[in-house]
Parts: sequence; structure tokens; C-alpha cells
Amino acid sequence: MSDLDRSDLHWMERALAMAREAAEHHEVPVGAVVVAPDGAAFEERNRTRELADPTAHAETLAIRRAAAHQGDWRLEGHTLFATLEPCAMCAGAIVLSRVDRVVFATYDPKAGMCGTLGNLVQDDRLNHRVELVSGVRADEASALLKTFFADRR
Repeated sequence: MSDLDRSDLHWMERALAMAREAAEHHEVPVGAVVVAPDGAAFEERNRTRELADPTAHAETLAIRRAAAHQGDWRLEGHTLFATLEPCAMCAGAIVLSRVDRVVFATYDPKAGMCGTLGNLVQDDRLNHRVELVSGVRADEASALLKTFFADRR
């Protein structure tokens, strides 16, 4: 598979739709989709306020749904699409679940652990490393976040 193909754009659009839905529910506008090798997709949005759960990030929720669907915690062959660079918690979940590939839209200068503050998903000391693709539809994801936080001020 190429670093970026048409299906990457499609799945990032789905993640962006989930991010927009998160904003409608007064959540930080982050969306994620986990896509299985057979094409099954598990879409989620941030739900930290709704569930009163600091771990209810879009990425972790999508990983949980994908694992439950397949009946196994190992998500080898799966790709995770996220509108924002995963944080340390989400990066840890990505490594532990053995997701093969992460495609994200925009970097997170305050919490990103897939290249910004560190790179947990490609750390040679860990037993699993992830292929990373960044910048897919970054302008749209960044604009959603900027608008959300500007409106909150």
C-alpha cells in the first residue's frame, strides 16, 4: 500500500465527520476511525465530557470497538485514522493493540506523541512499531480545533 491513497482520504473524511459531531456535543473536535483488513470500520469521536471519562478519546474508543468486534485485543493489519496526533495515552493503546498503521491529520504541539513531543509508536525499545502518515487533510482538522477553542474563549 502506498503511504497515501484514495482510501486514506475517504477514511480521514469519516474521521473529520466524527470530529464535527464531537464539536456539536461540546467535546474537543477529534474523530477517529479504525479500519480492519476486511474493510470493517469503527468510527468514534471524543466523549470525555459525555462519559465523564478522561480516557474516552476518539482513538481509544475506536480501538475498543474494533477489538470487541473481532473478539481479540490484537489489531494487526488495522489502520487508525485520527484528526489529531495521538496523545501519550492513545499512542500507548495503539502500540499495545498492535495497530499497524496510523494516519493523522494535524500535529498536536501540546500533547502529540507521534512525532511532536516524542514518538511512542515508533520507539525502538518497544516490541511493536507503527507506520505513520501525517498531514492528511491537516488544514481542515486544524481549522475545526481553532474554531472550537476560539468559541470557548
